[in-house]
Amino acid sequence: MLPTVADVYEARRRLGTRVPRTPLLASSWLSSAANGDVFLKIESLNLTNSFKIRGALNAALRLSDGISSDTMLVAASAGNHGRALALATEELGVACVIFTPASAPEAKQNAIRRHGAQLHVCDDYDAAERQAKAFAEANRAVYVSPYNHQDVIAGAGTIGLEIVEALPAVDIVVVPLGGGGLASGIGLAITAAAPDAIIVGVEVQASTPFTLSLEAGRITAITPGASLADGLVGNLETDSMTFPLVRQVVHHIVTITEDELAQAMKRLAAEERLIVEGAGAAATAAVMAGKVPAPGKRVVAMVTGGNVDLEKWLATINDC
Repeated sequence: MLPTVADVYEARRRLGTRVPRTPLLASSWLSSAANGDVFLKIESLNLTNSFKIRGALNAALRLSDGISSDTMLVAASAGNHGRALALATEELGVACVIFTPASAPEAKQNAIRRHGAQLHVCDDYDAAERQAKAFAEANRAVYVSPYNHQDVIAGAGTIGLEIVEALPAVDIVVVPLGGGGLASGIGLAITAAAPDAIIVGVEVQASTPFTLSLEAGRITAITPGASLADGLVGNLETDSMTFPLVRQVVHHIVTITEDELAQAMKRLAAEERLIVEGAGAAATAAVMAGKVPAPGKRVVAMVTGGNVDLEKWLATINDC
């Protein structure tokens, strides 16, 4: 079943005080660039340095009510979901196995290992997803998708509730779009709590599964390329519930370039003193590049994560 806004409210109740409310800060430089009032929702300051803890912990908490202590949770992840699920299972005393692509930053891989999860590194994200599902089936484990999972989506949706509570008159919310779990969850919450607000999804040129799938009217396979936003690259699961949800709650999708991503990472550091990974800077990049027309509007741009290898981050901003 597709998640609903009721699941989002239940996720907030379940998470309680385990996950802190993250800052929503006005950004003067970005407001000037957009000719509007722009706010940054800074999920990079959350536990595990990304928004993923909300969905992973919500799913793990719900699963823990009905599984034995020897049950294993398995996930494929570009890194942030894996780190979040590893922390959640560490706290709950449940075994965890994570499959990541070789391109996942060392910062993410090392954090997964620190939380006691078993890590398998695969050729790319699609291979990680295939191998994780096969491993879960062979070992009678529970597979927790980073986006195609009701509780993961509902957990991400709690961000939407926080946005509307802090900024009731929000006009536009800009959200990075990879597998679509974040956009689906936030969209469900915003649509219910602030029905006049517009949700804008942001894909990278290297990976546009939603743009192509929505044009085709069905989930369509792509050949993703490399990107600074490693967390936004990959195909959708063939039965992904995020496809109908994104079609329902996301009003527009825009695409950004690698140069626009790099510039956003640099400006977030210079203006906000934030070290942000590529995917985390995607919404900022779209606003900076003028791809979200917002004159006089109240805009929230998601800053979703900060798990980037320092050497790669330095090289990226120095090349701008």
